Amino acid sequence: MKILIKGTLLGENVVDILVDGNRFAKIGGKIDVPEIDEIIDGAGTAILPPFYNAHTHAAMTLLRGYADDMELFKWLNEYIWPFEDKLTAEDIFAGSRLAILEMIKSGTVFFNDMYWETQETIRAAESMGVRSAIGMVFTDVTPKERVESNLDFIKNFRRTELTQITIAPHAIYTASEGLLRRCAELARERGLLLHTHLAETQKEVADCVKAHGKSPTKYLDDIGFLGSDVVAAHCVCLDDNDVEILQRRGVTIAHNPAANMKLGSGIFRAAACNKAGCKIALGTDGPSSNNNLDMGEEMKFAALLAKVSGTPEDIPAQSVFRWATSAGAEAFGIDAGVIAEGKLADALLVDLSDTRFVPNHNLISNWVYSADRHCIRDVICNGKILMRNRVVAGEDEIVEAARNAPCLKKSAQRRSA
Repeated sequence: MKILIKGTLLGENVVDILVDGNRFAKIGGKIDVPEIDEIIDGAGTAILPPFYNAHTHAAMTLLRGYADDMELFKWLNEYIWPFEDKLTAEDIFAGSRLAILEMIKSGTVFFNDMYWETQETIRAAESMGVRSAIGMVFTDVTPKERVESNLDFIKNFRRTELTQITIAPHAIYTASEGLLRRCAELARERGLLLHTHLAETQKEVADCVKAHGKSPTKYLDDIGFLGSDVVAAHCVCLDDNDVEILQRRGVTIAHNPAANMKLGSGIFRAAACNKAGCKIALGTDGPSSNNNLDMGEEMKFAALLAKVSGTPEDIPAQSVFRWATSAGAEAFGIDAGVIAEGKLADALLVDLSDTRFVPNHNLISNWVYSADRHCIRDVICNGKILMRNRVVAGEDEIVEAARNAPCLKKSAQRRSA
């Protein structure tokens, strides 16, 4: 399929852009190509890379607002994990589709997920045309039959154009050293990425020091877990030695500013990690700890928190924009995240007539500090239009299916009893 986007702003120039199949084939002032399947009028728009969400738990849309205003471990142990024990495959499919709809409408075309019933999340992502990295979750209490099912799935799975899987031991406080070592060995044997939570809270650090005499980062490094194939979510509680380890090992830090603030976990050392040369991407965390999946908000929070904890010059808008776009794509081996000939055709068209883009002294500054998801007109992923004129096909049905998810019906019945 060939799509011609006519007259959109790219950087400082108004250009035509030809999408041929799933890649940007040509970018220029005026493009005339025969046999175009679709022409998109880009007048009054700018084209930008979309977002790549480096850490989330998509199906937790069904837990949005269920248990708020408490610290992480109380939230997990007393509320979230007991609720999750009741979720069915149908719930996770419905919740994942709702999450993907929310992500598309706010400009995200890829998410790195960690949750149960991974086949349901994959089915949801593939059906809606987005990219994903779906984590096969392992903990010390994972039922044996689920472990075996995960191992069989890993053995037989082949990466598709849109979907890859990761090995995802949840965290050092839910996975023993032996399990962490086995996960790392399995991932490297299969050429898969590792995805875990790391150094999210001071309690996690204190417990690790008590148990092992070292920080969580040093502990994972010493057991051979860390490497350039690791995506570590949060990394809030790092000392200088931890920062050096993460940089030296080439670990990608998935920074989740909104969830870190909401759960009171702390402030990521953005300036120190950036100055050290650490790889940094952005994620939303789950929609029960954020409580949304809006990567545009995440950019602004990341930028402002870095200024509060450091100086206004430490992390400029362009750096945060890169964390939310090309850095996330690079971490997962996706040849996208920039608008350039030969790159995979992932893009947003944003409406420059929206008040938040007026005046347009600096497009990226406006996008990071001023604009929001309502400025997004069209979303393209892998050369296909996922949102056209702010509408995603089937969105009403997706919302209704989530409203009627079995777990929500049961919860309503318990409250009315």
